[in-house]
Amino acid sequence: MDNLFSNFESWRLFRIMGEFVDGIEDMYNLGPAVTVFGSARTRPENPYFRFAERLSYRLVKEGYSVITGAGPGIMEAGNKGAYEGGGVSVGLHIDLPEEQTHNDYTNKLVKFRYFFIRKFMFVRYAHAFAIFPGGFGTLDELFETITLVQTGKIGNAPIILCGVDYWKGLIGWLKDAVLTEKNISPNDIDLLKMSDDIEEIVQIIKNSKYQPPKDPFRQ
Repeated sequence: MDNLFSNFESWRLFRIMGEFVDGIEDMYNLGPAVTVFGSARTRPENPYFRFAERLSYRLVKEGYSVITGAGPGIMEAGNKGAYEGGGVSVGLHIDLPEEQTHNDYTNKLVKFRYFFIRKFMFVRYAHAFAIFPGGFGTLDELFETITLVQTGKIGNAPIILCGVDYWKGLIGWLKDAVLTEKNISPNDIDLLKMSDDIEEIVQIIKNSKYQPPKDPFRQ
């Protein structure tokens, strides 16, 4: 029985490798792109939904593709803005039990079975990150991204926290607790930008010279 289980686990590696290959082939020629993170629970009447929609519309007008998780909420808003702006609207959909289907505003849909491969694709092909209000999943994506930047695995990609009122408490805690305890350096705080202004966010992204690493497995 142990040998049977071991063989099953070994064969799982081929499924993982195949998903990596398929994802890289689907995303390789995407060009400049911005990954948009945020809550799946944000309703269309929420101001942050409209904020994400308008920002994504502007980004595609500047030549960027928009990448989201293909779901509802902020993800739908990001895809909707990109789609209606005539740009490339990418959805990285995860297959989950009892999970909703992808939203209707993707024109490039890539499906994944494994979370960690999907998260790799979010980061690997992004030139910048726009982080909207969200819960544990959004916080996970935020801190994983900033850790990759902090450690030099993906370079100094812009990370913009969209929604000052929502994020200022987190920044305050990072300064008052995490920085005070010397668990991060002052320069680490500077890796995060906050803004409510769409044009300011667009300019931060445009002014960045960041390029994703040529080696797709560097991170």
